[in-house]
Amino acid sequence: MGKTDQKGLGAHEIEQWAMGQGLDAYRGRQIRHWLFKKMAESFEEMTTLPKELRASLQEKACIGHLKKVETQESRDGTKKYLFKLEDDHFIESVLIPERDHYTLCISSQAGCAMDCRFCLTAKQGLKRNLTASEIVDQVIHLKRSMSNPDRLTNIVFMGMGEPLANYEAVKKAVINLMDDTGLNFSRRKITLSTCGLVPQMERWGREVKIKLAVSLNAADDNTRSLLMPINKKYALEALLKACKTFPLPRGERITFEYILIKEINDGDDDAKNLAEILTGIQAKINLIPLNPHEGTPMSPPSIERINQFQEILLKRNYTAIIRKSRGSDICAACGQLSGEASRIR
Repeated sequence: MGKTDQKGLGAHEIEQWAMGQGLDAYRGRQIRHWLFKKMAESFEEMTTLPKELRASLQEKACIGHLKKVETQESRDGTKKYLFKLEDDHFIESVLIPERDHYTLCISSQAGCAMDCRFCLTAKQGLKRNLTASEIVDQVIHLKRSMSNPDRLTNIVFMGMGEPLANYEAVKKAVINLMDDTGLNFSRRKITLSTCGLVPQMERWGREVKIKLAVSLNAADDNTRSLLMPINKKYALEALLKACKTFPLPRGERITFEYILIKEINDGDDDAKNLAEILTGIQAKINLIPLNPHEGTPMSPPSIERINQFQEILLKRNYTAIIRKSRGSDICAACGQLSGEASRIR
């Protein structure tokens, strides 16, 4: 049997694991404190544990680590990190500087099976799901490398992969991110973005209380199915019903992400239809001009067309924000991740 990765265990699980080794439960709490509060990389660093116990832990358990391969920095200060997994697959994370904090965009899978036409990650297909440890370690790795890690306050599951297709690992990772014995992020500062896996959305709404974003990108089934094959399985009617019934804390809204693509989904009628289908949903809309990448014939609309699209939504009393792409010069923007990963071996 393989060694148990301590970073992938929840608060109760690590206590149970410790007791299963004949230790007191508090030893599990001590290990967890070293992992998430002091961000220890080895058992040997855990100096509040007896030396004999540290040696025993090295035999029975492990602490998973991502291997950083490359860091790229954009002109706008965005940094993209390329990590190598133990089985030689690659993932990427993106650290985005904001006015008074940092946001970290993390991956939940190596590759992706959703095959969205505008997304570079889709080109490589799904390699495998990440473990809860690999998901959380993206955050720990970046916090450990920062001069002021407390400025990292926001986490978005908008990197490689569909988070709800890796449900259990993502759920466990989110709990470790939020738990006060874990990394202690505010639930209001964590956002999960999904392409619309309806059954998993319904379950997620019951079990986990963080912010939700839905990658929508079209207001009719034909266009959405063209851009996002998942729509052939979960069409707009089912998706929008799930959004209407999704349990939201008071004052919160679902963010709908709409990637604007020239002459595909950027017309006045598209904007009017979008306003219509979101009626009755607590919604805000992020308009994201397409970030071009190698291998796609699609392009973003003109600034004038984007502004006109936004104006139609604003006149219908929606909050509609045009999102400026960050890190596009290093392929770190929305839909651009994994471009270089496949070429580094």
